[in-house]
Amino acid sequence: MSRPKRMMPPAYLAISIIVMICLHFIWPEKQLIHWPWRAIGIVLIVLGFALPVWANLLFKQAGTTVKPFQQSSVIVTTGPYRFTRNPIYLGLTIMLIGIAIILGSLLPFFMIPIFVILIRVRVIPIEEKMLRDTFGNSYEEYCKKVRRWI
Repeated sequence: MSRPKRMMPPAYLAISIIVMICLHFIWPEKQLIHWPWRAIGIVLIVLGFALPVWANLLFKQAGTTVKPFQQSSVIVTTGPYRFTRNPIYLGLTIMLIGIAIILGSLLPFFMIPIFVILIRVRVIPIEEKMLRDTFGNSYEEYCKKVRRWI
Protein backbone atom coordinates (compact mmCIF):
# COMPACT_ATOMS: atom_id res chain seq x y z
CA MET A 1 0.00 0.00 0.00
CA SER A 2 1.55 3.34 -1.01
CA ARG A 3 1.38 6.54 0.99
CA PRO A 4 -1.02 9.22 -0.16
CA LYS A 5 0.62 12.05 -2.08
CA ARG A 6 1.16 15.12 0.05
CA MET A 7 1.36 18.65 -1.22
CA MET A 8 4.90 19.95 -0.80
CA PRO A 9 5.54 23.27 1.00
CA PRO A 10 6.73 25.06 -2.19
CA ALA A 11 3.31 24.31 -3.69
CA TYR A 12 1.63 25.96 -0.69
CA LEU A 13 3.91 28.96 -1.24
CA ALA A 14 3.17 29.18 -4.97
CA ILE A 15 -0.58 28.89 -4.44
CA SER A 16 -0.42 31.52 -1.68
CA ILE A 17 1.44 33.96 -3.94
CA ILE A 18 -1.04 33.43 -6.78
CA VAL A 19 -4.01 33.95 -4.44
CA MET A 20 -2.38 37.07 -2.95
CA ILE A 21 -1.89 38.61 -6.39
CA CYS A 22 -5.46 37.73 -7.40
CA LEU A 23 -6.83 39.23 -4.18
CA HIS A 24 -4.81 42.38 -4.81
CA PHE A 25 -6.40 42.82 -8.22
CA ILE A 26 -9.90 42.14 -6.85
CA TRP A 27 -9.67 45.13 -4.47
CA PRO A 28 -6.54 47.13 -5.29
CA GLU A 29 -7.99 50.49 -4.29
CA LYS A 30 -7.81 49.60 -0.57
CA GLN A 31 -4.11 50.48 -0.38
CA LEU A 32 -2.63 50.28 3.12
CA ILE A 33 1.01 50.80 2.21
CA HIS A 34 2.32 53.29 -0.32
CA TRP A 35 5.73 53.91 -1.90
CA PRO A 36 8.43 54.26 -0.69
CA TRP A 37 7.34 52.10 2.27
CA ARG A 38 6.41 49.21 -0.02
CA ALA A 39 10.12 48.81 -0.82
CA ILE A 40 10.48 47.25 2.64
CA GLY A 41 8.81 44.22 1.07
CA ILE A 42 11.83 43.70 -1.17
CA VAL A 43 14.09 43.50 1.88
CA LEU A 44 11.75 40.97 3.51
CA ILE A 45 11.61 38.84 0.37
CA VAL A 46 15.41 38.73 0.21
CA LEU A 47 15.71 37.90 3.93
CA GLY A 48 12.92 35.36 3.69
CA PHE A 49 14.58 33.71 0.71
CA ALA A 50 17.96 33.64 2.48
CA LEU A 51 16.65 31.54 5.40
CA PRO A 52 15.64 28.49 3.30
CA VAL A 53 18.82 28.76 1.24
CA TRP A 54 20.91 28.77 4.42
CA ALA A 55 18.90 25.87 5.87
CA ASN A 56 19.33 23.87 2.64
CA LEU A 57 23.09 24.40 2.75
CA LEU A 58 23.21 23.15 6.35
CA PHE A 59 21.22 20.04 5.42
CA LYS A 60 23.59 19.31 2.55
CA GLN A 61 26.64 19.85 4.78
CA ALA A 62 25.16 17.46 7.34
CA GLY A 63 24.46 14.89 4.62
CA THR A 64 20.74 14.63 5.29
CA THR A 65 17.68 15.20 3.14
CA VAL A 66 16.02 18.57 2.91
CA LYS A 67 12.89 17.12 1.30
CA PRO A 68 9.79 17.16 3.49
CA PHE A 69 8.31 13.79 4.45
CA GLN A 70 11.60 11.95 3.88
CA GLN A 71 13.64 10.29 6.62
CA SER A 72 16.42 12.49 8.06
CA SER A 73 19.75 11.00 9.03
CA VAL A 74 20.77 13.76 11.46
CA ILE A 75 19.19 16.60 13.44
CA VAL A 76 20.59 19.92 12.26
CA THR A 77 20.93 22.33 15.20
CA THR A 78 23.32 24.97 13.87
CA GLY A 79 22.75 28.24 12.04
CA PRO A 80 19.10 29.33 12.10
CA TYR A 81 18.18 25.99 13.70
CA ARG A 82 19.55 27.41 16.98
CA PHE A 83 16.58 29.82 17.04
CA THR A 84 13.79 28.08 15.12
CA ARG A 85 13.03 24.46 14.30
CA ASN A 86 11.50 25.55 11.00
CA PRO A 87 13.65 28.24 9.36
CA ILE A 88 12.50 27.18 5.90
CA TYR A 89 8.82 27.72 6.72
CA LEU A 90 9.65 30.87 8.65
CA GLY A 91 11.53 32.16 5.60
CA LEU A 92 8.63 31.35 3.28
CA THR A 93 6.29 33.22 5.64
CA ILE A 94 8.61 36.25 5.69
CA MET A 95 8.64 36.17 1.89
CA LEU A 96 4.82 36.23 1.85
CA ILE A 97 4.82 39.21 4.21
CA GLY A 98 7.23 40.94 1.84
CA ILE A 99 5.00 40.21 -1.15
CA ALA A 100 1.93 41.53 0.71
CA ILE A 101 3.82 44.72 1.58
CA ILE A 102 4.93 45.21 -2.04
CA LEU A 103 1.35 44.76 -3.23
CA GLY A 104 0.32 47.23 -0.54
CA SER A 105 -3.37 46.36 -0.49
CA LEU A 106 -5.37 44.81 2.35
CA LEU A 107 -6.59 41.48 0.96
CA PRO A 108 -3.21 39.79 0.29
CA PHE A 109 -2.38 39.97 4.00
CA PHE A 110 -5.22 37.51 4.71
CA MET A 111 -3.31 34.76 2.90
CA ILE A 112 -0.36 34.85 5.34
CA PRO A 113 -2.14 33.28 8.36
CA ILE A 114 -3.81 30.77 6.05
CA PHE A 115 -0.37 29.69 4.77
CA VAL A 116 0.97 29.41 8.33
CA ILE A 117 -2.02 27.34 9.45
CA LEU A 118 -1.71 25.00 6.46
CA ILE A 119 2.00 24.44 7.11
CA ARG A 120 1.38 24.04 10.84
CA VAL A 121 -1.44 21.53 10.35
CA ARG A 122 -0.52 19.64 7.18
CA VAL A 123 3.30 19.61 7.16
CA ILE A 124 5.02 20.24 10.48
CA PRO A 125 3.22 17.55 12.54
CA ILE A 126 4.18 14.86 10.02
CA GLU A 127 7.80 16.00 9.95
CA GLU A 128 7.99 16.23 13.74
CA LYS A 129 6.53 12.75 14.17
CA MET A 130 9.12 11.35 11.78
CA LEU A 131 11.91 13.11 13.69
CA ARG A 132 10.57 11.84 17.04
CA ASP A 133 10.32 8.30 15.68
CA THR A 134 13.87 8.48 14.31
CA PHE A 135 15.74 10.39 17.01
CA GLY A 136 13.57 9.96 20.14
CA ASN A 137 14.97 11.77 23.18
CA SER A 138 17.56 13.70 21.17
CA TYR A 139 14.80 15.37 19.20
CA GLU A 140 12.68 15.92 22.33
CA GLU A 141 15.62 17.69 24.01
CA TYR A 142 16.10 19.87 20.95
CA CYS A 143 12.38 20.76 20.99
CA LYS A 144 12.68 21.86 24.63
CA LYS A 145 15.47 24.30 23.72
CA VAL A 146 14.25 25.66 20.38
CA ARG A 147 10.79 26.98 19.53
CA ARG A 148 8.87 25.76 16.51
CA TRP A 149 8.74 29.16 14.78
CA ILE A 150 10.55 31.93 16.70
